[in-house]
Order: sequence, then C-alpha cells, then structure tokens
Amino acid sequence: MNKVTAFLLVVLVVALTFGLGFGYKKATEPKTYYQVYYEGKTLGVISSESELNDYINENGKVYKNKYNTSKVYAPTGVQVKKLVTYNGKVESVKDVYQKIEDEEEFTIKAYDMSIKKEANEKDEENKGKVTTTHVYVTDPDIFKEAVNTLIDTFVGEEAYNSYTNDTQAEITTTGEIVENVYVDEDITIKESKVPVTEKIYTDADELARFLLYGEDYEESVYTVKAGDTIENVAFNNQINPSELLISNEELTSETNLLYPGQQLKIAKVNPQISIVEESYVVEDVESAYSTEERYDDSILIGNDKVIQEGVNGLDRVSQRVKEINGEIVYVEPQGKEVLKSPVNKVVLKGSKYVPDVGSLTNWGWPTDSGWRLSSDYSYRTNPINGSRELHTGLDISGTGYGSKVYATNNGRVIIAEYHYSYGNYVVIDHNNGYMTLYAHMSRIAAKVGQVVERGEVIGYVGMTGSATGPHVHYEVWDGCRYCDVNPSVLYPNGYR
Repeated sequence: MNKVTAFLLVVLVVALTFGLGFGYKKATEPKTYYQVYYEGKTLGVISSESELNDYINENGKVYKNKYNTSKVYAPTGVQVKKLVTYNGKVESVKDVYQKIEDEEEFTIKAYDMSIKKEANEKDEENKGKVTTTHVYVTDPDIFKEAVNTLIDTFVGEEAYNSYTNDTQAEITTTGEIVENVYVDEDITIKESKVPVTEKIYTDADELARFLLYGEDYEESVYTVKAGDTIENVAFNNQINPSELLISNEELTSETNLLYPGQQLKIAKVNPQISIVEESYVVEDVESAYSTEERYDDSILIGNDKVIQEGVNGLDRVSQRVKEINGEIVYVEPQGKEVLKSPVNKVVLKGSKYVPDVGSLTNWGWPTDSGWRLSSDYSYRTNPINGSRELHTGLDISGTGYGSKVYATNNGRVIIAEYHYSYGNYVVIDHNNGYMTLYAHMSRIAAKVGQVVERGEVIGYVGMTGSATGPHVHYEVWDGCRYCDVNPSVLYPNGYR
C-alpha cells in the first residue's frame, strides 16, 4: 500500500466517524406545538395557542360591540392540547379559525340564570315534572331589574316600596298589608361561556317583556267602538281585564271609561316566573239579604207579593290572600265582624208547594257573606297547568273551608258526584231553561233526583279536584248541559 492510498483511507475513516457519531448528536430537537380538536375531531396543529385566542378575539369585534364585552372565546366544544413532536408541519391560525367557524359559533362570558319550575301538585298529568328555562344576561343586575319590573306590575310599585322599606301603614279599620313577596321558582346563577347565537339580554326592559309575555309574544291593536267597556274588550279578544290593564299603562282600573277611536294593545300574558304576593286584607263587604218566601194557600200560584223589601248588611272581613302573578290562588278567612245585619226580603207566594221550577227573576247566592271573587267568567292562564283557556264560571272564595254551599234557585239535582277536575260537584236543573253547577266541594249534601229550593244546603266549600284553595266554582248553563254562559245574566243588578 503506498502513502497516497493510506492517506485516503484515513480520511474516509474520519469522515465516517463524524458522519455516524458526532453528526448524530447534532440532530434537530423536538418542538412544542398545539393540537386543536372540536368534539374529539382534529382540526389542525398550530404553533401558538395564544395566537389563536388573539385571532378569535380580534375577529369577534361585532360581538364585542353588540354585547359590550371585552373578549370573544372559542366554542365550548373546542380543546387545545400541547403536542411535542419532531414533525414541524403546522397550519396557519387563520386556517384553523375558519375550520372552527364551520363547526360552531364562538362564545362570550355571560351569566346563565337557570329557572327551575315544578308542575303544580294538582296537575295530575304533569305532577312532579320539573322544567328548566335558561336566561342569559351580560350582567346579573339586568335580571334583577327585570324581575323588579314584574313585581311592580303585579304587586304595584308603591305597595312594594312600602313593603321593602317597612313603611306600610297599620290597619286601623280597613286596608291591606303586604306580608311577603317572593319568586316561587328555584333560580340559580353561574358565569359561563355562552354561544353568541343564543339570546343574550343586555337590556332589562327587553328581558322584562320576555318574563312577562314569554317567547311567543304577539301584540295587536284594537280600536275602541262606542259602548265598549274594558270587560267586553278583554273578553272579545280572549284575554282577561287585568291583562288589558298590564299592556296599557294609561288604564289604571277596570272601571276606566273608554272612548271611540282609542287604541288599545292586546297581548296575552304568559309569565315565565311566579311573583308571589301574600297579604293581610281587611275590608267592609256587603252581606246580601236573603229572600224569605211565605206560602199562602189562599193565593193563586204565581201571584207573588213582596211584603218586606230586603236591605243588605255590612261585614268587616279579615283574610289572608295569596296571589301569583296577580291571580288569587288562596284565600284564608281570619275573622268576620258584623257591622250591620241584613234585613230579609219577604215574598208572599201563592202556595206552600215547593216546585222544582226556579224563578227567572229571583236568584240567590251560593255562599255565605264575606265572599270574594277570585276569578270571574273570562279568559286566563290556568293556574294548574298553565294552558290558555276560558274560565267558564265564577270562583267564589273567602267564606272558608267547610262553609255552606246553597242552591241558588229551586230545581232538581241531576248530578252529584266526583270529577277529576270539578272535584265533588252538584248540578241542578231549574226547569226554567237554566242549570247551575257547584264544584270543588269538600262534601256533597244532596242526591240525584232530589228537589231543592233556593237557599237549601247542597254541600260544603272545599278544594277537591283542580283547585289551588278552598272556593266554589259556580257555573250557569243555558238550555243544555255544558252550555256555559256568563253568570251575570242571572244577576242584572250585580252579584249579591
């Protein structure tokens, strides 16, 4: 081997040594990247998580302006995981952003007001069922202000302020003291990232309208005609008078006079929360006189004669009243003081015989004095199941559980039984074109086929069936079974 050959061999060995040894130690080190996923699906690899977040925030200016927030975030389904690899292939933040945008909307930080409502225990179909409504706001004070608007609507701003400031006047003769006001539902609040496609409230007035009318808010305008009253305008538009007052602030009472051409808003109230007001009420209530009929065999049947006019009495009645969203649901009598006893009307009739045909002009009242109408013949939201319906009679409460229920005219009992909704109820055919129904009684005191006369006890006040408190549901049927009409047709001079 010559010197040249030996030299070349040495150079080759050195080159191989550096190539296989020292060259290996200088290989590329692993780098840190970030794998982006959506719901477990890989969207790409980026070099910087903060760069992606900044890009999302920068491109969310429209949402930051709309919701007056400082930051926009990725959708809740997006996850970013650190990735250490030798593979340096990454995608641009813009490309990954567009992939995220294709999957789901971005989010902002807002407050989730979770409203849990349990079905009324009297609602057999939905008993025990709990529904949850989510309301999103950018500030919890927006929700608080909206709730206060509902309280002012149903309780009254002045009354509520007096209650919260403990400045209510004591009752010396008559009056009302608000004892408690609260929201019946379980409401929780938590901060969370909410998709910008959700309805996120930034205005308390807008939220209050949702809480008062619900999602299906529809408003129409009615033009008052000559002869219109608040009662008939409400009834003809399938709402109740209190709803008409709520939608029209210029109306302050159901007795307000309307004028032709006046524009009224028509909207059906569907509260999403329950504003409960519990109050103690003392008021003077007329106690209706009874009509006493005396029979004389010497006078022909039909030749009635009034020998003493009736005069109403006056009772001072104390009650605890529970209202939900302005509707009376429970009345508990606390006491009754007779200020003036009524004087009975005495009518001399032409026979002692008790006919099963009722008078067309002389109808009695189904309860003792001290009563209160908790619902009249009008459209309303059913307090049991929340459905919209016509309330087909009068709910007469306030005389107390177990107090007497009277037949309002002569007639024959055609129904005396239990019904899932009416509870214990009685129907009397007065054989003069009308029938009357008495429902929710604790106990029935009449039998089918029995002839009863006006003022005869047929049962006792209760809360059987679909009832939120003790009362009598009183219906009038005209001409056939279940042909209900407004009971006011029998009482042209007002309920007594």
